[in-house]
Amino acid sequence: MTFSQYIPPQHKQDFKSGEVALVGAGPGDPDLLTMQAFRFIKQADVVIYDRLVSAEIMALLPENCEKIYVGKKQAEHRVPQEGINQLLVDHAQLNKKVLRLKGGDPFVFGRGGEEAQFLLRHQVACHIVPGMTAASACSSYAGIPLTHRQVAQSCTLITGNVQDNGALDLPWQTLNNAKQTVVFYMGIKSLPIITEQLIKAGRSEKTPAALIRKGTHSDQQVVKGTLNNLAELVKIHKIKPPSLIIIGDVVATFDEAELKNLGYLSPK
Repeated sequence: MTFSQYIPPQHKQDFKSGEVALVGAGPGDPDLLTMQAFRFIKQADVVIYDRLVSAEIMALLPENCEKIYVGKKQAEHRVPQEGINQLLVDHAQLNKKVLRLKGGDPFVFGRGGEEAQFLLRHQVACHIVPGMTAASACSSYAGIPLTHRQVAQSCTLITGNVQDNGALDLPWQTLNNAKQTVVFYMGIKSLPIITEQLIKAGRSEKTPAALIRKGTHSDQQVVKGTLNNLAELVKIHKIKPPSLIIIGDVVATFDEAELKNLGYLSPK
C-alpha cells in the first residue's frame, strides 16, 4: 500500500473535489473546533457523521450539504464499518468533497486509521484533521487535570467496550500505579468489571474517581466518588452514555470552592 495520496495536514492543501477529510469534531462544544476543522466543515458537499457530533457543530455545515448519519451505539451499528468505508469511497468517486465528521479525534478510538487505510487502498486522497479527544477536553471542563506534578506522572486512555463474548480483556496489572491516571471511554456498561478488576490488581478502593456525562455540553454532568462506589453512583445519578470515567488522585486536585473560583460548575 502506498501513502502517496495521504495529505499531511501541516501542508494546508485545499479541500478538493474527490477527496475525503477525516475531521475530529471534538467532544461537542463548537468553541473547541480547530480552525482547520472549521475550514473543512464549511466546504463540505456531503458529510458522513457520527452519533457524538453535536447539533451546534452540524449547524455549521453549508446549507446544501448532504447529511448521512452512520452513528453507532454499543452493539447497535446503524451502518457497519465496512459500509461506512464504502460510502466514503463512493461519494469521493462522485467528485464530491466528502467530510467524515467524528466526535473527538479520528485516531483515538474513532476507527479513523481503518477508514484512511481503506481510502488509500482505493486511491482516494484523504486529509486527517485532529480534534480534541474527550479525555483532555472533558476533564478540563470538569476541573480535573489528567497529570499533576507529584500526583500523576502518566495517563492511560482505554476503551471500556466489552468483546463479543462479554469479556473485558485488559492488562489490569499495568493500571495499578497510584501515580497514574486512567481514563475509560465507553465504559459505563462495563464499570462493575472495571472497578472489580482494578481493585483486584492492587489499585486502592479509595482512589478518587469521576464520571463525566456529556462533557463540554451545556448540560454536562460531573459526579465524583471513589473506585469502590463508582458503579453505585452510576445507578443513583442515572448516568448513561456518552460518559467518561476518570480514575486517579488527580480527581481530588481541586475542592468545591476552588472549582467555583475557576468558573466550573459544581458536580451534581
